[in-house]
Amino acid sequence: MIDENNAIEVRNVSKHFKVYYDKGSQLKERVLFRKRNAYENRLVLDNISFSIKKGEAVGLVGKNGCGKSTTLKLLTKIIYPNSGTIEMCGRVSSLIELGAGFHPDMSGRENIYTNAAIFGLTKREIDARLDDIIAFSELEKFIDNPVRTYSSGMYMRLAFSVAINVNADILLIDEILAVGDANFQAKCFNKLREIKAEGTTIVIVSHSLGQIEQICDRSIWIKDGKIQMEGVPKDVHLEYLDYMNTERMELAEREKTRREAEGSEAAKKKKRYGSMDCKFTDIKLLDGNGNEQKTFRTGEAMKLDLHYECHKKVTDAVFGFGIFRSDGLWCYGTNTRIDHKDNFDIERDGSYEVDLKELMLIPGEYWIDVTIEYGEGNPVDYYKEALRFEVVSKVSDVGVVRIPHEWTLNL
Repeated sequence: MIDENNAIEVRNVSKHFKVYYDKGSQLKERVLFRKRNAYENRLVLDNISFSIKKGEAVGLVGKNGCGKSTTLKLLTKIIYPNSGTIEMCGRVSSLIELGAGFHPDMSGRENIYTNAAIFGLTKREIDARLDDIIAFSELEKFIDNPVRTYSSGMYMRLAFSVAINVNADILLIDEILAVGDANFQAKCFNKLREIKAEGTTIVIVSHSLGQIEQICDRSIWIKDGKIQMEGVPKDVHLEYLDYMNTERMELAEREKTRREAEGSEAAKKKKRYGSMDCKFTDIKLLDGNGNEQKTFRTGEAMKLDLHYECHKKVTDAVFGFGIFRSDGLWCYGTNTRIDHKDNFDIERDGSYEVDLKELMLIPGEYWIDVTIEYGEGNPVDYYKEALRFEVVSKVSDVGVVRIPHEWTLNL
């Protein structure tokens, strides 16, 4: 029996699908080529449990294929679990496949009646809401035209307007908040806030973490069919981004290794040039504890650990580095000459470190160029995009850097 304070209870739910390798479509093919009927049971959700209170807004996050949309389809009863139970309290409206049930040859007005009836409204209830639905969609001039004459944006507007005007107790939303132009999107967000304030339970699946943070009280991170973490959206999203960024960096590193193994000399020359009399051999980013890291939080310490080998003496040498945002914006750069160090000669293999006591960059993806030069900017080893790293933060600043500051309000 569901708790009276909960709108949704999911208990020990698992779901798997049969994935056929090459299933024959005709009887003859199935008889002659029986091996084509081979399949694997792919586990999408693995014994997950969670509950959502009445009036609570919850976001489901995770990378593609983790089981988010499957969870939402289980809640709508489009599909059913292989094991476990799902209990829900109240009328459910879902924005999963906007416009499902629309007939292209029927007018917008006729499709409102058809679609609203799918959500369980009677004709009298639809009559009472019809003007509100049409007004919200902003399609008054076209409402009696066949839906096949609508643009995709108009089609989505009408479907969204129907789904949010059925006075549901539970609203399920899957990746469809980017409906229409900017003004209409803002209108949709305001409507969702209004619906939430009225006590509607909302479950949102989205890759837009900012949208979830604006609307939701809680986030649930699903990873490989299991619940990895749940809690305050910003806290969950910080850990999720940390994981995703680490995975992305590892993929980029593997791709880089693959290209180098294939002897992609053109790619190497494009990103690295100079006399190579002295050459970087090992470059790492370390955190404040000396551990290799590729994701940092705003304000944390970061250390560049660089090793090089010397093939030929370099006189009047200069070490330098630059930090660039992923769009190519140069965020910071310096070298040993700028920092008033005496120039020096390099005669043997060695290493050096650069301590960044507080990395005050705002969240985003960055890369680092490192250089060995001599004289006035003559490259020995200019290594472009030597390392990539990600900055995350709980603070939603804008710009390039976070400048330490304090507020004094004299009200």
